Amino acid sequence: MEALRDRQFSDHYRPGSRRTQRTSAATLPSDGRAHNLSLVRQTLHSAGAMSRAELSRTLGLTRVTVSDLVSELIERGHVVELGQSDEVRPGKPAILVDINRQGLQVIGMDLAENSVLRAAVLDLDGNILHRVEHELAEETGQEVIQQVLELASEAAERATATLLGIGVGTPGIVNAEGIVTTAPNFEWKDVPLRSLIEEHTGLPTLVSNDADAAVHAHHTFGGGSDDAVLVKIGRGVGSGLIVGGRRARGAHFAAGEIGHVTVGTDGGAMCKCGKTGCLETWMSVPSLERALAEAAAGPEPEAAAAVVLREAGERLAIALAPVVGALDLSELVLSGPRELLAGTLLDAVRQTLISRLLHQDPSPVSVRLADNAEDIVLRGAAVMVLWNQLGVS
Repeated sequence: MEALRDRQFSDHYRPGSRRTQRTSAATLPSDGRAHNLSLVRQTLHSAGAMSRAELSRTLGLTRVTVSDLVSELIERGHVVELGQSDEVRPGKPAILVDINRQGLQVIGMDLAENSVLRAAVLDLDGNILHRVEHELAEETGQEVIQQVLELASEAAERATATLLGIGVGTPGIVNAEGIVTTAPNFEWKDVPLRSLIEEHTGLPTLVSNDADAAVHAHHTFGGGSDDAVLVKIGRGVGSGLIVGGRRARGAHFAAGEIGHVTVGTDGGAMCKCGKTGCLETWMSVPSLERALAEAAAGPEPEAAAAVVLREAGERLAIALAPVVGALDLSELVLSGPRELLAGTLLDAVRQTLISRLLHQDPSPVSVRLADNAEDIVLRGAAVMVLWNQLGVS
């Protein structure tokens, strides 16, 4: 668990990252071996089963080195032998090895949906094997924490193989120690969520903002762009950023926290954070549902509903246009209830965003809905664990 804790946000240590450039410590032999072990796992995870000889050719390492690395990974339970290859070739048939897809599992948790806390047991390919849910009404504070702990235990009981750990996507700002420093919708402040879950379950745990988790899933499993912003719309509104193929976290771990940015100078509703006119008061699922319910009760419900959705989309685009322009992003993805986001709202986002960027033909940025939005945080939370435990991303 200590190794995992030290690597809570190990994306900072990737080659070319700011942390790597600032350090002057010499590279130890153990660092090189860890890197090579990670390369073997990544290659098998993405390419599938292959022989040790194929791994050697693919990685550019000697057969003796690869054989030694594979032996260690087999001892750890990360890699398994599958038997002889069907390939016809002179000499002794090759033995295929693969990442231990059947013997290792991960728990992902999504705390950001509007009225439910969700968890799932996933395999190493991001497939959901078992689901667990807790309905959520108006609970806040310690009541939500207790439900989260119970949900984590229930999910762990559903696992049918060795668990690598738990990944959690939560609303709010999360620091490097897995502490939720603030989450207004849950009335959380400085909640040590990672340590609470670890103590309750005995499993290594990673905690991240839900939009950060979602953009991980989009980038890893959804073929997302290396320069993209994903906006997660649920109980609140947040965004995750991938810039140059790496997740952007910011100086205070708050990159993408757009939900409590005030949009416009024309007032608006009072937000739970205490300000007026935050983006969440226009774009969160509860805010949209309330506004649409009021529109449905009026004399022209369809026209009024269109105004609600169009204005929400415009506000979101206004908030994001400077971000997209400054970072030269190529993709904006919305993740949330399709029945709310598709159509009028998505069209308003696209039209307003493009109108506020430097004109180019074709448009330099695509605007679309996320695939499999319901499970995107669960799968992204699993990706965090795979990276930290196996070096697989």
